[in-house]
Parts: sequence; C-alpha cells; structure tokens
Amino acid sequence: MTPRKFARIENDDLIVSVSHEGGHIAEIIEKKSGLNPLWVPPWPSIEPSTYSVERHPEYGDNSESKLLSGILGHNLCLDIFGPPSDAEYAAGVTVHGESSVAPYEIEISGVRMIAKVHLPLAQLDFERELELASGGVVTIRETVTNLTAMDRPLAWTQHVTMGPPFLEAGITKLDMNAPQSMVFPGDFGQAQPYKPGALFAWPHAPNKDGSTTDLRIQSSAERSAGVTCHVVDPASEFGSFEAFHPPTRVLFGYQWKRADFPWISLWEENRSRTFPPWNGNAVTRGVEFGVSPFAEGRRAMVERGSLLGLPTYRWLGARESATVHYTAFARIVE
Repeated sequence: MTPRKFARIENDDLIVSVSHEGGHIAEIIEKKSGLNPLWVPPWPSIEPSTYSVERHPEYGDNSESKLLSGILGHNLCLDIFGPPSDAEYAAGVTVHGESSVAPYEIEISGVRMIAKVHLPLAQLDFERELELASGGVVTIRETVTNLTAMDRPLAWTQHVTMGPPFLEAGITKLDMNAPQSMVFPGDFGQAQPYKPGALFAWPHAPNKDGSTTDLRIQSSAERSAGVTCHVVDPASEFGSFEAFHPPTRVLFGYQWKRADFPWISLWEENRSRTFPPWNGNAVTRGVEFGVSPFAEGRRAMVERGSLLGLPTYRWLGARESATVHYTAFARIVE
C-alpha cells in the first residue's frame, strides 16, 4: 500500500492536513476533542498517481475509480462537477475533474499553507491558500486562472464530506440557510426515500410514500441514499452550514459568499452502494457548495442552464482569473 504524503498546519485550536496528491483537505481536527469531522473512507487510501485498474481492481473500473483510490474529506470539483462524458473519460478526465487527483505543490509558512496545481487537461491553474485563525477558524482563498483564449463554462464546487465518528446515525444535526430545495430528478433505487424531482422547503424532503424526512438529522436507516439541491437564501450575503455532534459538543461548518457559491448539493451515502470499493460499508454525508445544483457532468450542466431561477454554472473569461474566499471552522460549544 502506498503511503500518503500530507502537509499540515497547526495552532492551539486546530490541525489541518492537505494531501499532496489531489489537494484534499483531509483533516480539520478540533484539538480538545481530537475529532476530525471529515470523511475517511473505509477502504485503504493510495496516491492517485499509483492507481491502475490492473493493479488495483478493488477500486472498481470506471471514471470514479482513480478519484476513490485517494479521496479524503473535502475535495475540489473543477472544472466539472460529476462524471465526465465517455469522450472525456477516454481522454483521461475523471469524476469531478483532474483537480481531485493531480499533484499539488505545497508551501508552508507558520500557520499558512499555499497549494498550487496546473491542470493540463482543463488548461487551468489553481491556487488555494489556507490560514489558521483564532477560535477554530480556517480562512481559505482560491484562485482559478483560465489559460485558454476562450470564455468557458465552469463548474466549481467544494465537495465537503463528513464521516464517522462525527457523523452518527440519528444524532448528528445539520442546518443551513438554503430554504428553497429540490430532490434530484433521478432515482437511486430502494435506498432512496425521497420523491425524485420534488420541490420542498428545507428541511422537510417529500418521500415516495407520502411522508417526509427531516434532513437536519443524520439518517438512522440501515441503508439510505439520495441527493437534494438547495438555493442559498437570496436575502443573505453569505451561505453557510453547521453540523453538530451532541456527544462531543463539536460544531463544524463553512461560510462563503452567496455570490460565489449560490448552491448547496446534499449527498447521502449510507451503506447503499454494494460495488467496489464501497462494498456496502461507507457512511457519508456531503455538503457540497458551489456554482452547480447537482453533480451531473459538463454537458448536463450546460444544457440545463438554470434551475429554480439560478444559473447552473459560471463563466470564466479568456485568460481571466477568478478568486473566492470562504472559511471553515471546528470548535466545542458549551
């Protein structure tokens, strides 16, 4: 098994770890409790550069296998959110884009970290700066530069995924300021309780059987799955979510500018996927904030155009850069 290489920054409140390959924010450890709210998959993690389907059939044989071989915690989806087309996959593009598997150059100075990557397939440059502040806060700045001479439609989503032990059935609570909501039009089968395509107001998602599910509480079902999208409150300058684990009193979340990321996509995977590498063992909840409502891939994103009155992607002009700022936090509340 290939050992993973990480860069770490630390202060009195937090330890933050970022993987050199994939640039995943793998840990945001609240030091008093020792708890990392972010997801660590139940399968062994390897460097994506070492993955091949011949040597690693345990990760499956599809467009997400390379990503899943090394996925951790918070991964960046750029410049697609979701699966590549067949032609893109044949050209080397993986699920959520090469930003989640590429090697990053990382520099550390005290409590500040800068991670940079060139994405040759997408012809983008990306830079992320993380800096620890007091009170269990991480300030984050990201810049994307379009290296082509064309204006381009861009997907840009922060795929923040929580996992056990922070994510506990029937215990962990989630809240966010995104009242207008919709269930993904597709159906994930028996494990999905929600009615496909249903419109609703947070947090009560309509179910197929006519009941509703309170999305604030982590599911207690033996197996469950589903995706919903949510419009960040138009009356607010900021989008945010907060997740709380009562037994440890750890509060975890993110805040960002609504103008940058107007959508939240909630993804639930609770032991429903039985194929490799999931094998019916993974418990996750993704709170994915970005410029798109669903992880549909590039063509569907562009062809959809808009949903619930909002664009489903953003434009990045020829040779132009775009910068966003957001924060993450983890702290104990009394």
